[in-house]
This record gives sequence, C-alpha cells and structure tokens, in this order.
Amino acid sequence: MPVRQKMAEQKPEERIKNFNEVALGYTAKEAAIEASRCLECKKPKCVEGCPVNIDIPGFISQIKVGNLDEAVKVLKESNALPAVCGRVCPQEEQCEKRCVLGKKNQPVAIGRLERFCADYEREKGVPIPKKPTPTGKKVAVVGSGPAGLTAAADLAKAGHAVTIFEALHEIGGVLVYGIPEFRLPKVIVKEEVEYIKHLGVDIKVNYVIGRIKTLDYLRKEFDAVFIGTGAGLPKFMGIEGENLNGVYSANEFLTRVNLMKAYKFPEYDTPIKKGHHVVVVGGGNVAMDAARCALRLGADEVSIVYRRSDEEMPARREEIEHAREEGIVFRLLTNPVRILSGDNNEVVGVECIKMELGEPDDSGRRRPVAIKGSEFVVEADIVIIAIGTSPNPVIFADSKELEITPWGTIIVDEETMMTSVNGVCAGGDAVTGAATVISAMGAGKKAAVTINKYITEGKSTKD
Repeated sequence: MPVRQKMAEQKPEERIKNFNEVALGYTAKEAAIEASRCLECKKPKCVEGCPVNIDIPGFISQIKVGNLDEAVKVLKESNALPAVCGRVCPQEEQCEKRCVLGKKNQPVAIGRLERFCADYEREKGVPIPKKPTPTGKKVAVVGSGPAGLTAAADLAKAGHAVTIFEALHEIGGVLVYGIPEFRLPKVIVKEEVEYIKHLGVDIKVNYVIGRIKTLDYLRKEFDAVFIGTGAGLPKFMGIEGENLNGVYSANEFLTRVNLMKAYKFPEYDTPIKKGHHVVVVGGGNVAMDAARCALRLGADEVSIVYRRSDEEMPARREEIEHAREEGIVFRLLTNPVRILSGDNNEVVGVECIKMELGEPDDSGRRRPVAIKGSEFVVEADIVIIAIGTSPNPVIFADSKELEITPWGTIIVDEETMMTSVNGVCAGGDAVTGAATVISAMGAGKKAAVTINKYITEGKSTKD
C-alpha cells in the first residue's frame, strides 16, 4: 500500500512575502498513486461523511484508470464547486474521517484528489453545459455564497429560471470576501461562477434585498425563494477600547484585503492600515486567515490571542500548522480585557489576563476561567476581532412571518430547509451561524430538492 501523497507547498519564508496560493496541488503521477490507495468499498462510509453526497469511490476509480474527464463528470453530478471544496473543505472532519483506510493507515486524500480533478478541467477548458428544458417556474436566490450558488445550480439544472441577488459587487459571498487569496485564488471562484452562469442562472449584483426590494416583493414575483445571505455581521467582545483607531472586525479586515485587494494598494484604491504589532483575537479559521494576511501585509509580529488551549481551537489543524510555520505567535489560555489607547485614540496595546480551563460548557469544551492577578500587556498597534459573526437583519426587516432565533439566525425545518414562510427556504450561515463552506452547500442542495418539489406540485409563494 503506497503512503499518502504529500502536496507540494510554497516554503514558509517565501510565502509570507506574497499572496500566492500556499498549496500547489498534485501532479498527475501523485494523483494516480493517491487514487490507487482507495479500497473502493462496497458500502463507502466516506460518502456518508460528505454533506453533498459526492460519489467519492466513483470519481477516484476514474482517476485510477486515467479517465479524468469522467472523474470530473462524476464530481459535478453532486458538486458545482469542486475546485473550491477541494481547497477549503475540512475533509479531515468529514469524508476522510470516515475512510476505512484511516483506521490503520492515513485516509485517502479525497479533498486533494477533488482539487486535482477540478484543476485538470479548468486547465483543459470547462465545457459549456447543456441547458435543460424550461419549466416556466421562477426562483429567487438571495446571496451568492456557497449555499446560494449550490441551490441556484441545482434548480437551474431542473429547468427553473433562477435569479441570484447579491448585495456586493462580486459574486461568491464568503468565498471572495472572507477566504484569502493564498488559500482560495479568486480566479477559481470566478470560473466556478461562470459554470453556474452557463447553466442559465441570472445574477444581479449591488442588489440589497431588504433595501432595493423586499423579501415580500420576491415572494410576489417568484414561485419560490431561497435565502443564503450568510453571517456577515461581526461580533465584538464589549470591552473598553474597541472603538479605537486600529481596531478592525475580522469581517472588515478580510473584506478590504480579499475582495477589495487592499494588499495591492495603491494599484487598487482600497487602503488598509498595516501594523507593526498585530493582535488577532480568536481561534477559528477566520482568525488564522486574518493573522496570516496581516503578516503578509508587512507586520513585524502577529499574535493570536485565544482563551482556551490548542486542543480546543476550532480552526482546521492544517491552517494552525501553516500559521505556526509562518511565525505567527500563539498566546493561548489568554483573554483580552481592555484595548489600550495612546495619542489620537490609536491602539498601543492589549491588556490580557491568563486563563485556566474549568468544567465543560454547553459546547462540550472546557470553560475558560480567569486567573486573578495575572494581567499583562501585549504591545499592539492593530487589533483584529475574530470571535464570530451573525446574520445581517436587513433582509428580515419587512417580513413579520419569518421566524428567527434570539441570535438572529433563521429557523428552518432541518429536513427540508423550509422556513416559517411557505415557499421560502434558507440555508448556510444564515441558519447555522458561521460554519463551513461544505455544510452551507449541503443545505443549498437540500433546499433545492424542497423547492423543486414545492413548485412542480403546482404551489407557489404567490398562493
């Protein structure tokens, strides 16, 4: 049995000076060797671990025999965004975690093989898909993130006329404003979106539902609606100094860097403050992304401050390891209590307190408890808060029928993704709060099935 194939990467000392992709992908030979490791189980557990139910043994078996066109075809039967998923999905917690081979050896590198197939097709040229026979039904999709794009693609394949309404000027949601170029190049997102456009999906950008048009308007004009607006409203800690110059939400910081290309200023006209000592608060993927961006912008030191230990950090292990390789400082069991100001209300430091882990909380992780008298100061001129986000309530403002939780997320039936409003489904971070790209895609697929059934049975939101 061959060993799991490593993927080539930029060296840490080189990549911290650029925004080019860190992971470089498999060669054809490496992909063939990795594919040969698949046992092609009769009852593949890996498929059960995939939120979009890709026929994993099916596409890998085609790589084995060198039929890459067929491998891509199998992938795209279930996944409209394989190049994205192959890069950013936490396969180690999903499909690869279920891989039988992983019980005694390392699991098959399913995500890397998915990326290889998608990149092969992109280099060769993505064929234009045939448009299905129109059904005469219209569906509105609000938001062009992974949930919205997936729902739109599946509904378009069913023959429905789909219109996506996107608030920003670029399509892709968190894929373009949240995930850095060095993890997910924007050209890849654009090419995945082009495929969806070729399916017949119409896209309207700079279109804020809840301001330009309301949800109730969409219900009158379309036969069904899908809400996939994500969770773009940042959370703050509520500590002294969060309004100082030099304090960013991770959402704003990453949007400036990724979507608006502040790292290319003045070539692109979006500036961003480049700190010498940057403190990022949080331990998730967003915190890792913000810290690694700050380092590439030229910071002398970047620290991640997280109130629990390494074991509890929710970020992907791969992202944590990459951050450490690049020289990011991890200040664990540490919590900010105050952001300190100097002249002109600018940040000069962060007062922190040491923590210890107590009993588990509702999440199952041990609750951090402050150690009295352990306060200390970390020098900083930029602070980035990356402790989570919630849905923006703008879209819900006009709809009294749409039920939401106290945290601002939309309440849905978990089996159908239908909301409290008949004919309106929702999915992704707008329902779950900040989660993964692939879980949002899974929700989009589930909602598409529901909407398709709903409108083909002769019902509509206009009834």
